Amino acid sequence: MNPRMGDRHRIVPPIYFFGALLGMAVLHRYVPINTIVPAPLNLAGWLFVALGLSLTLWAAGLFRIAGTPIRPFQPSTMLVITGAYRFTRNPMYLGMVLVLLGAALLLGTVAAFFPLPLFVWQVRRKFVLPEEAFLEALFGQPYRKYKSRVRRWL
Repeated sequence: MNPRMGDRHRIVPPIYFFGALLGMAVLHRYVPINTIVPAPLNLAGWLFVALGLSLTLWAAGLFRIAGTPIRPFQPSTMLVITGAYRFTRNPMYLGMVLVLLGAALLLGTVAAFFPLPLFVWQVRRKFVLPEEAFLEALFGQPYRKYKSRVRRWL
């Protein structure tokens, strides 16, 4: 695997995340379809937002502590398998999904949920699967062993 693969991936996951948030807001505003999570039940979305932000920041902090780059496909210096990485191989992406789920709940309309599966599909296709191949090529057996123990999402 080419260690400079990151040069081809200039659009990083947060761009897709913010695009999904914007899509939710636009769909909610202009094509709401129907309210499926009425107030005050929609406030439960804040719990998912807080959980998602906490998970993402925790995972990013583990990368910083390990001294390995956070940006996808940059040459990793260490395989991080502690903390949140004991439960999910993709806590930063999972955190983004939880924030998006929380935002959709807060908005409460059917249309606000549409970007969520699209985001998951894009992140899986553009980042998760290629990153798995990249890490397997870089770390070999230790990564395969980790991959066999810890699930991709939950």
